[in-house]
Amino acid sequence: MQVLIFPNATSLAQKSADLVESQIMTFPDTVLGLATGSTPLGLYQELIKRHHQEGLSFAGVKTFNLDEYVGIPSNHPQSYRSFMDENLFDRIDIEKSNTQVPDGMAENPLEVGPDYEQSIEAEGGIDLQVLGVGTDGHIGFNEPTSSLKSITRVKTLTKQTIEDNSRFFEPGEFQPKLAITMGIQTILNARRILLLAHGEKKSQAIRAMVEGPLSAFCPASALQFHPRTTVLVDEAAASKLTLGNYYKFVGEMQDELVRKHRPSDWISR
Repeated sequence: MQVLIFPNATSLAQKSADLVESQIMTFPDTVLGLATGSTPLGLYQELIKRHHQEGLSFAGVKTFNLDEYVGIPSNHPQSYRSFMDENLFDRIDIEKSNTQVPDGMAENPLEVGPDYEQSIEAEGGIDLQVLGVGTDGHIGFNEPTSSLKSITRVKTLTKQTIEDNSRFFEPGEFQPKLAITMGIQTILNARRILLLAHGEKKSQAIRAMVEGPLSAFCPASALQFHPRTTVLVDEAAASKLTLGNYYKFVGEMQDELVRKHRPSDWISR
């Protein structure tokens, strides 16, 4: 697990966009796994800017989103399909038919997971998965105690997650308590993983993920198993890391090695 620490969320977003852009430029038909929420917004805004100003094309890219609420339609303002359309898909040249989000309104939501897994497999798997992390260490909607071998399925949200997300719903409005999410094993199957986090409120989760024991109580700690995970955090999110200075030193040394010997080592296919 490589940990990169940045002065602020802006520089973090720029670096993460550099990495995603490199992947797309090398493999225009790359398959991306994408996340919703406030964390990846800076990345998406940077990608949109590069599309309009520098001609970065997503015409051949295919995407699979991590998760979706159960019980609200795709055109609901709080659905993750709406989030992705508004904050990325409608502002770049991607084919909408190439963007997949779990169907939260399926007649039988229990059937969505296996079908989603088959769709990912049919595209050859995910080349690059973008993740955020919850304050309790969840990735996707894999809440604490989720199986580390889990695949896409329906999950019941914790009270903490429901409370964290309640700000997006009006008082008295139906707020889902179930979601369809890629499983932890599904995420680990990606060839490359990019996890982003900024702000002090994520610092405890980052420490548990990077330096804590492997534990289902911190689902993100499963990323310790993945051979090609890059964690990008700002100073605030890194503030509780015991070895923060060492990670900065490692980053400097690896940058030097890549410049001299393996300039495209980050790319995955």
